[in-house]
Amino acid sequence: MRYKSIRKELFVANRKRLLKELKPNAVVVVNANDIMPTNSDGTMRFRQNSDLFYLTGVDQEETIFVLCPNFPDKKYREVLFLRETSEHIATWEGHKLTKEEARAATGIQTVLWVSEFSAIFKLMMLQGDVAHVYLNTNDHYRADVAVETREMRFVKSCVQKYPLHKYERLAPIMHSLRSVKSKLEIELLQRACDITGQAFRRLLKFVKPGVMEYEIEAELAHEFLRNGSRGFAYEPIIASGADACVLHYIDNSKVCADGEVLLLDVGAEYANYNADLTRTIPVNGRFSKRQKDVYNAVLRVHRAATNLLSPGTKYFEFHKEVQKIMESELVGLKLLDKRDVKKQDQDKPLFMKYFMHGTGHQLGLDVHDVGNMYHKMRIGQVWTVEPGIYIREEGLGIRIENNVLIQKNGVVDLMKNIPIEVEEIEEMMNA
Repeated sequence: MRYKSIRKELFVANRKRLLKELKPNAVVVVNANDIMPTNSDGTMRFRQNSDLFYLTGVDQEETIFVLCPNFPDKKYREVLFLRETSEHIATWEGHKLTKEEARAATGIQTVLWVSEFSAIFKLMMLQGDVAHVYLNTNDHYRADVAVETREMRFVKSCVQKYPLHKYERLAPIMHSLRSVKSKLEIELLQRACDITGQAFRRLLKFVKPGVMEYEIEAELAHEFLRNGSRGFAYEPIIASGADACVLHYIDNSKVCADGEVLLLDVGAEYANYNADLTRTIPVNGRFSKRQKDVYNAVLRVHRAATNLLSPGTKYFEFHKEVQKIMESELVGLKLLDKRDVKKQDQDKPLFMKYFMHGTGHQLGLDVHDVGNMYHKMRIGQVWTVEPGIYIREEGLGIRIENNVLIQKNGVVDLMKNIPIEVEEIEEMMNA
């Protein structure tokens, strides 16, 4: 791993939090992600199941974690199953965790090889007085998940082998737990944000007319990797000119032209935790008057939105308030007329032409992190704040995004040290 070792206390505490949410006589099973194939004998880079990492800190494939808190034999109440290594694996793939290393990293004392899982799990199910079996799924509410994961294969086989047990969904519990970040998690998220900020500062000295969008991507990757990140937390958006109005533009293939703005939606991953930054900068180092006016309008909305966040806030009510603020700014920019706004169809508000996406989402082990969007915000959650204005007829798109930590009174901005004002961006680009 590239990141510094994480103290095992984080994962021990996470497991204790989970224990408090389980019904009596429970067993919990969490599987690692698969290594996904590409073509021929190729594979994608491994990305750990976020729930497994949250509970164990193990960043290795073919891992299974089992929690059976009421099992008669104490040594089987918390068990980690690892892939057994060999000289062949060591030669072709490199070092895998030993049992001793796993104990030291996770705080789990019973570490076995994954080949032993079936027998031990059968013992738990039939001799452990298990009444509730908690199995994990990827409860992805934005899209259907077409790939059958290792978790889903296990769910099918488990239900087939033990059809009369009472099955429970682990996902809602994990979503609630993971939604609130501990002090150690905030430190990891802050590191991801700091690396992202360093990369952005590097770009301010690099961007100029004639540079390719993919060259900018390369500069970001360089700074991410040299600071211990595995790279981008998500596919980077490096959109110049009219493509700044394309919300998920990821081609990053165009020339950045004089007079255009460049929208950068990028973030570094660090220790599986993610940053999510958006900044919009002038390619030639100076905003035009129109660009500056639109930028400052978005910045005012961003700051007003940030000030609305606090414990107890409901996201969709918050988003409606931000939309009202944005509507006023759009009138000020003469993109909307007050009279038209008064007569608008409330189901088809006019601002949607220029601001058509949400104001934010939760952030953590996943970029769009788990947690119920309808629940009230809680102390310890991390949210993005990302308003934008997209004027397709002018080929001008501007979005500003920071990551903030909900606290008792307002928020702490994890990206407060990243340049955001027009003047500081221009100054650094022309230094």
